[in-house]
Amino acid sequence: MTTTKDSLIQKATANQINKFLYGGLVLLGLYFLAVKDIGTALSNLGIALAFDPFNLKVAWHDRPNYQRVWLIVHLSGVFGLLGILIFQWLAK
Repeated sequence: MTTTKDSLIQKATANQINKFLYGGLVLLGLYFLAVKDIGTALSNLGIALAFDPFNLKVAWHDRPNYQRVWLIVHLSGVFGLLGILIFQWLAK
């Protein structure tokens, strides 16, 4: 049986892992954007959103505005890349 202290350590570790994975996937997505591989950049940036880098215990409506703005801008960028990819596909 785990204690409350062990549970808090596990949640803190999960939050640190999420920050690492989010940052890594964002950097990888930016790299693929730099080499003009939009499909791979789109998938990496989209998957990065699954790893919320902020406090996982805080509900969306309780988060500070800068966190909400950051995640909405990130999601808008992903949708923008999707639009570019669809436009390129239709232009062929």
